[in-house]
Amino acid sequence: MFLSVATTHRPATDLGFLLHKHPDRLHETDLSFGKAWLFYPEATEERCEAALLLDVDPIGLVRGKGQAEGLLDQYVNDRPYAASSFLSVALNKTLRTAMTGISKERQELANSDLPLEAVVTPLPMRGGEALVRGLFEPLGWTVDLTPIEHVGSGGSGPQCGHLKLTGTGRLSALLNHLYVLIPVMDDAKHYWVGEAEIDKLLSKGEGWLENHPAKDLIVRRYLRNRGTLARIALERLAPETAGEALPPEVRVAPEEALEVPIRLNDLRMDAVVQAIRATGGTTIADLGCGEGKLLHRLVRERWVHKLFGLDPAVRELEWAAKRLKLNEFGRPRVGSRCYMDR
Repeated sequence: MFLSVATTHRPATDLGFLLHKHPDRLHETDLSFGKAWLFYPEATEERCEAALLLDVDPIGLVRGKGQAEGLLDQYVNDRPYAASSFLSVALNKTLRTAMTGISKERQELANSDLPLEAVVTPLPMRGGEALVRGLFEPLGWTVDLTPIEHVGSGGSGPQCGHLKLTGTGRLSALLNHLYVLIPVMDDAKHYWVGEAEIDKLLSKGEGWLENHPAKDLIVRRYLRNRGTLARIALERLAPETAGEALPPEVRVAPEEALEVPIRLNDLRMDAVVQAIRATGGTTIADLGCGEGKLLHRLVRERWVHKLFGLDPAVRELEWAAKRLKLNEFGRPRVGSRCYMDR
């Protein structure tokens, strides 16, 4: 996946000062899910472009470097190729200082509106071109979107496009817009989403999110359609709405659920649940429960009386506890213990 930012401000090579990355060097960043490279395809006084190239390791994700579900539990998926929350994470880690708007050598320039151009490709568009325009155009960016034809899989994957944004604004604002809205357009996050994500969203959305016409949709999708977290975020954006019912468009609609692709991992889980049900057992112990995915699936079954999860890895049990909300009321049937060899 590829993201680039360019300017025609004179001298354009001042972009290197704003990004804190020298145009004459290749900048490499190691990530838990792969590697990112930042380089400059063009660096002249007339035009300067910085490109962020992200290489996601799908095998590493399957072997435990990621904490995501569904397609990421399989070796074959679109994650190494389509812009997603992985790209946002790489953007934040590679250009964190630039996103704050701080530049020791060119602070006045960092505070100024510059002619900017950004390219993201291939970009999943769960919602189509109208959604992409509805996200970026209210922020002052001109949207040029070229559809990308599906290759393989009978064209059954999400619609993708080549997105180019042009306009005048602060570089830090553009980077923050991309950080928040890329996973919104993909409508997925590929790591654990908890209350800490609310702080990230409000920090990166400061100054623009509270007045965005698609605020509710942005908050819901960024927080992975978790209604409780969306409610908290919206109340913090608009304290006067505290206590009000969550708007219908923020809730997960049944139609959206129908659009989720059938995943091999889900089919496996359903098969295991059906096999257990056929035995007539109501007390179940998952030996090697890992992150608690099977327990999370079983806890919704009314015929299950008791569940136990056992795993030698403390970290896996911690993820399972978060997934199952063991510290909250209403989960009395789930227990977890850790046995470790010494």
